[in-house]
Amino acid sequence: MGSKSSSLNKIPNAQELMQETGFSAAHILRLYERFEFLDVDQMGELRPEDFGAIRELSMNPIGDRIISAFFSPGKETVDFASFVRILAHFRSTETNRTRDGAQPEPANSRTRKLKFAFQLYDQDRDGKISREELLQVLRTMMEMQVTEEQLQSIAERAIQEADLDQDDAISFDEFRKSMEKVDIDHKMSIRFLS
Repeated sequence: MGSKSSSLNKIPNAQELMQETGFSAAHILRLYERFEFLDVDQMGELRPEDFGAIRELSMNPIGDRIISAFFSPGKETVDFASFVRILAHFRSTETNRTRDGAQPEPANSRTRKLKFAFQLYDQDRDGKISREELLQVLRTMMEMQVTEEQLQSIAERAIQEADLDQDDAISFDEFRKSMEKVDIDHKMSIRFLS
């Protein structure tokens, strides 16, 4: 295959992507191979239907929501750089990595992972998870395992526990507080070189 550095030369902005996302050269190469595999039309862009080839997403009850997170509002395609930036949310957190105040927070930080997860619920992008948005996710994830009444009860309890300002919705700060004891790094990590 040749050296990694020569292979990286065929990938636009590879060095910048490595710097921005924290992915290694091997990760970037592997992601580029995966991107090219998914890009069946060889247009240099992926459409939502191209993600259907990813078994883990096709089997995930909220796979459609995860796929939609790759696309900016009004955009129907995603390029390689955007693909990598989204996947950076799923890198394991590096606790010993320091950054100065001028550097943006890494995509794989706890806060950025929580924001990404929050957006999977907040489908109307109003900055709050409404009872109906929570119910939509619960219906999708639980499918036919529980009754509608049980789903309503679960949603009601979740809202009551997380909704600190009593506005009948969950803001990002409330979501973050409710997730304090959750190992988000474990729940939102993918092994990229497997």
